[in-house]
Amino acid sequence: MTIKFTATVAATALLAGTWAAEAAELRLSHQWSTSDVRHKVAEIVANEVAAADVDLEIKIFPSKSLFKPREQYKPLSRGQLDMTVFPLSYAGGQRPEFNLTLMPGLVKNHDHAARLNESEFMGKLEDLMAEDDVKVLVHGYLAGGFVGKDGCITSPEDVKGQQTRAAGKAFEQMLAGAGASIASMASSEIYNAMQTGVLTAANTSSSSFVSYRIYEQVACYTPASDFALWFMYQPLLMNKSTFEGLTEAQQAAIMAGAEKAEAFYLEEAKKQDAESAKVFADNGVEIANMTLEEFDAWRALAQETSYKAFVKDTPGGQDLLDLALSVE
Repeated sequence: MTIKFTATVAATALLAGTWAAEAAELRLSHQWSTSDVRHKVAEIVANEVAAADVDLEIKIFPSKSLFKPREQYKPLSRGQLDMTVFPLSYAGGQRPEFNLTLMPGLVKNHDHAARLNESEFMGKLEDLMAEDDVKVLVHGYLAGGFVGKDGCITSPEDVKGQQTRAAGKAFEQMLAGAGASIASMASSEIYNAMQTGVLTAANTSSSSFVSYRIYEQVACYTPASDFALWFMYQPLLMNKSTFEGLTEAQQAAIMAGAEKAEAFYLEEAKKQDAESAKVFADNGVEIANMTLEEFDAWRALAQETSYKAFVKDTPGGQDLLDLALSVE
């Protein structure tokens, strides 16, 4: 039975490769608007491929028009979707190891994130994706911070007794460990929750803080600067068999576009954080930057809460966590 199954998988991969080599169009799906940095990352790759004139077109489907946001990894791994810009932690239910890509205190800043992308830790994650027939084209992290309705949040003591919204289960575990009460909701609901007193603090991405005008409801903003807790890995992925079925010229065009897109992604991610701080300051909100000592205090708390839960729930989780933490 094992031999038959392996042969079937191989035949399917071969067919997928043959189809891709003949295809003039690849489908790329994501959940964001066309003004979002992640759409622009996809556009760079698509435009570079078009300019290379290698008989290949990448058609982008933005704004969750092709697949629901959290339901893109399985179609990608099955060859039903060719490419996606995707927060990898969304696939944490299928691969618990991927939950490390949205873990408090694992990434300090964008330059640290770039080093993680080149590390053995990321290599292990890429090996797991390869088992699912998925290949990383563009690495990228986006960052976030905290807001407080009545005061600044830079250290664990600052959230004690607060009603807080966190971005991701691991952050909820850490904030609860600091004495916060957790209210789970989409980032689009933060504004109203702040306005009605349901929330006194929140944690989300820099871009969401600005696009949802949270500066109208808070007294203090802790942006991602030299140190930040919230980093989410959101790469551009491709079905591996589809990529391998392309011609050498087509593969080269995609990888050239991916290299250009990755450099853009890193610089734009840094800009988003700086621009968000300016928007909040321009609207009269106090800006409080996190210090290294405060970052270390959060990480120590995460060790006892989020990290402990991850290791408990993930076979081999401690080794993978140690690899991530070893990257300076």
